[in-house]
Amino acid sequence: MPKSPRNRPIKPPETSPIGDAISPAKIDRVRRSLLDWFSANGRDLPWRKTRDPYRILVSEVMLQQTQVDRVIPYYAAFIERFPTPIELAEAPTSDVIKAWAGLGYNRRAVNLQRTARYLMSHANGEFPADVTALRQLPGIGPYTAGAIACFAFEQDAPFVDTNMRRVLHRVFIGADVPTPIVAERDLLQIAAAAVPVGEGWTWNQGLIEFGALQCTARRPACVVCPLQSDCAAFPTIQSALAVLAKHPPSRAEGPFIESNRYFRGRVVAALRALSDDAGPAGVALRDLGPQVRDGFNDTDVPWLYEVVRGLARDGLAVAEDVPPYDTTTDPAASPELGDVRIRLP
Repeated sequence: MPKSPRNRPIKPPETSPIGDAISPAKIDRVRRSLLDWFSANGRDLPWRKTRDPYRILVSEVMLQQTQVDRVIPYYAAFIERFPTPIELAEAPTSDVIKAWAGLGYNRRAVNLQRTARYLMSHANGEFPADVTALRQLPGIGPYTAGAIACFAFEQDAPFVDTNMRRVLHRVFIGADVPTPIVAERDLLQIAAAAVPVGEGWTWNQGLIEFGALQCTARRPACVVCPLQSDCAAFPTIQSALAVLAKHPPSRAEGPFIESNRYFRGRVVAALRALSDDAGPAGVALRDLGPQVRDGFNDTDVPWLYEVVRGLARDGLAVAEDVPPYDTTTDPAASPELGDVRIRLP
């Protein structure tokens, strides 16, 4: 017999997993300590000297998956080549991909140009200042929208990247290894509570810097950390990292050099190198193959074509329409696929 509503057990109220982690007193102490540290230790980076949203966007896109020291010269060269969204939007995509050479993750360059072209066609090249409006731009996610709103328009916008996420988790929640304790939404709640009114630019820059230099992923300098007395992870983080180093999580994927991403990069690099000689006609798959894979032969043509098709879907290459071809047959018996020509956009 089902229980009546009166006799059903009462579900306890849900409590926030962050509990008292963001008490005003603790937040105030952490703010003061981190801002003092940033004042003394912040690096002199070129994108910190501008409030131009376009330049902030370029820097943020380049800094995704790429170290700061490596980005600096590429940032300067890219801004010199494409100083405003106008030049970037009007440039051939092949020129943008060539300018991106050396940074990797070439899709970032194409997405950056998509954003510039959208701004020129829909907003006269002007960036919106509102986070919600920024997120409507193609290629702009939550982090990048928050970074532009904060670093270009000096709004007190909360957002988290890898470094910020790590610092907030360790200071307010506890050790983030082997796995984080709380969800992303909880860290965003902490991030929002921690931003000091009127100092969002300095706070968020400092938080990023602290994660990059002081509270690093595998070797945090806990002994000399100015947040040590307030850090929830301090009692356990070093031992947790030591255990992780002895028993690293297993990786299912194979070596990078055999990965699809590796060969995608090789194709783009080869197209860059061959573009001046090949011209607008591009290069045939069978001629491109030896530049991409050692020992390439006609049996590898279908594989290379699939790699190129993926690049074409991402806007990184242009392939001729494929002739009728049955990949189940002997590739040597269908040589026309090897004649398909590929070029940069």
